[in-house]
Amino acid sequence: MTRPTRHPTTAPQGAASRRPVHGDPTVQPVPTSVVAQVDAADVTLSNPKQAVISLGSNLGNRLETLQGAIDALEDTPGLRVKAVSPVYETEPWGVEPGSQPSYFNAVVVIKTTLPPSSLLERGQAIEEAFDRVRDERWGPRTIDVDIVAYADVVSDDPVLTLPHPRAHQRAFVLAPWHDVQPEAQLPGRGAVAELLAGVGVEGVQPRADLELRLPE
Repeated sequence: MTRPTRHPTTAPQGAASRRPVHGDPTVQPVPTSVVAQVDAADVTLSNPKQAVISLGSNLGNRLETLQGAIDALEDTPGLRVKAVSPVYETEPWGVEPGSQPSYFNAVVVIKTTLPPSSLLERGQAIEEAFDRVRDERWGPRTIDVDIVAYADVVSDDPVLTLPHPRAHQRAFVLAPWHDVQPEAQLPGRGAVAELLAGVGVEGVQPRADLELRLPE
């Protein structure tokens, strides 16, 4: 199988990705207060934090879109993609069975010096770049980029609740995360392996015929 190529809307690496580019929603929205820190992190990633990102797509070329989102994450100053999970196919969450196409899901483990708020902004910019529409809750989407966990942070901030408030209930998050980090812990909830055993894997199908790659 031919591996997917980078999505043409991903941002270039380096300082150019932080300059405003008309019509390019993937430009890194790093606040001025952290620009110096991000510039240094491009080379050293000094004192980075681990974060776990969940990706899902059920519209368009799902595999290509997931790969494009991974590449866009890697192109973010102050962020490096360290692991990419296998692909899983799942039924949409919270809707009538058969009412939407199935999802391709994956989990990405990253190291970053961006604070959670900037990482959230970057994820939303990637969603916008792939024409994510937020017309309805649980609606179909070209790409969903969710921060599952950020270091050991536990926060009930309504703008960004950490860890993700439903991650412990979602096999399509827990299964791919467990694949790449079998000993992982979900902050405040416990071992990912135990959480996965509790929810089971019914309706979450591994797609061994599909592959996502680490960015070069």
